[in-house]
Amino acid sequence: MPELPEVEALADHLRRHAAGKSVGRIDVAALSVLKTFDPPPSALHGQAVTGAHRWGKYLGLQVGGWYLITHLSRAGWLRWSDKLAPAPLKPGKGPIALRVHLGTPGDAPGFDLTEAGTQKRLAVWLVDDPRKVPGIAALGPDALELGPEQLAQVLAGNSGRIKTVITDQKVIAGIGN
Repeated sequence: MPELPEVEALADHLRRHAAGKSVGRIDVAALSVLKTFDPPPSALHGQAVTGAHRWGKYLGLQVGGWYLITHLSRAGWLRWSDKLAPAPLKPGKGPIALRVHLGTPGDAPGFDLTEAGTQKRLAVWLVDDPRKVPGIAALGPDALELGPEQLAQVLAGNSGRIKTVITDQKVIAGIGN
C-alpha cells in the first residue's frame, strides 16, 4: 500500500511534470475504478492541469475547475511515461485501470493508474471540490502539518492503543501501517 511519503512524492512529480500540460484523453479500462459518473472523464479533455495535491493518502490532479482524485488503496500505483502508447486501452485487460494522456495521444507524456492483485480497490473520483469525496471529507489533520502541540491536542482524550489511534484517518490523515 502506498503510504504518505510515496503519495506525496507522486504529487510532487505531477506538480513538476504535469502542471501546465493539457489533458488530451482519458482512457478507462476498468469501469469499477470510477466512483463518480457526472461529469464524465471526457469533461477534462483540452483543459490544462493547474496543480497536483495530496489529502492524506488521496492523490489529486487539478484540471481547470475539476479535481481528478484517486486513492491507490492496497495495490494501486501511478506509473508515469514520457510517451504513452496512442492506442486506446482494452477494458479488462491487464493491470491498467485508467490512463491520462497529457497532450496529443501518441507523442505526449501521461500516466497510468495501475492495480496489481485481485481485490481491485483502486478508486477515482472527478469532482469540483475535493471535500465531495467522502474519505477526504472525513480526514483528520494532515500528519505532515502537525507539530508537537497539535499532536498532543489530537491525541488528548483518545484511550485506544496508540497504533489504532494514529492510523485512524479521521484522527490523523496519512499515517498507515
